[in-house]
Amino acid sequence: MKNLIVNADDLGWTEGVNRGIAEAHRNGIVTSASLLANGAAWRSGVELARSMPGLGVGVHLNLSDGEPVAPRELVTSLTNDAGEFEGGPESLLLRIAKRRLAPHEVEQEWDAQIEKVRDAGIQATHLDGHKHVHMLPGLFEITLRLAKRYGIGAVRIAHEASSLRAALSAGDEKHAAVVLKQGVQARGLKLLARDAREQAQRAGISAADYFCGIAQTGEMTKQGVGRLLRNLPEGTTELMCHPGYWDQALQSTATRLQASRQTEVEILTDVEIRNLVASQGIRLIDYGLVASQA
Repeated sequence: MKNLIVNADDLGWTEGVNRGIAEAHRNGIVTSASLLANGAAWRSGVELARSMPGLGVGVHLNLSDGEPVAPRELVTSLTNDAGEFEGGPESLLLRIAKRRLAPHEVEQEWDAQIEKVRDAGIQATHLDGHKHVHMLPGLFEITLRLAKRYGIGAVRIAHEASSLRAALSAGDEKHAAVVLKQGVQARGLKLLARDAREQAQRAGISAADYFCGIAQTGEMTKQGVGRLLRNLPEGTTELMCHPGYWDQALQSTATRLQASRQTEVEILTDVEIRNLVASQGIRLIDYGLVASQA
């Protein structure tokens, strides 16, 4: 059986991102989304999630953008002088290496983020990380501990399968250097958390068998998605995506994923792509089913 989770990251980022995810679910192949507890459009993200019972919703654990959910005075090692998260995975990795990031503060903040989602009436299907921060050294263990604490049965293991990365890269690459850099980052994540799958198994937490989408973040093509679908392996694969509508609110945020989000809405709702899923005998699922089969 070929199962596919199509997970839209960044639910709650902006209203346009929320609308794009909803469109890609209702009229496309998106089956799952990851909710930012501190997103600027959090409230409408929650409302959309509640209105779409067929959409699996996970928690998008965040240390890079926006303000913390926990009281600022309790998570000072995670924020800048303005009291906001700052920095991507590289800077966070450096702070971990220099012991300037307090693990107990990370756990306190992520606990608050999960609690906020739960208090909104959403039973999370899985945990993953904004910019894959949950895969950094010492932080994956925290992710597993929180999953157990809250009865969340699955996590994303962001180990991109090289064969699926190659399939997804089909089509016109407008920014080859970006894809190359992201491919290097994908390989780095595998090295940083090489034992993640074994750790999850020991903890009794499920994961997809395969994962892809890092190298092609912001560079998705219809040809690539089509080739991926035709070469999907047996088992469960997660395809990470970032659909959304490109509007003024999105342009004013600190994300490089702008027009590409709207392109992804078009790809993920494309009739030929939807028909290809059916013709290949692919079953579209979310992480709830992965967890239930543990």
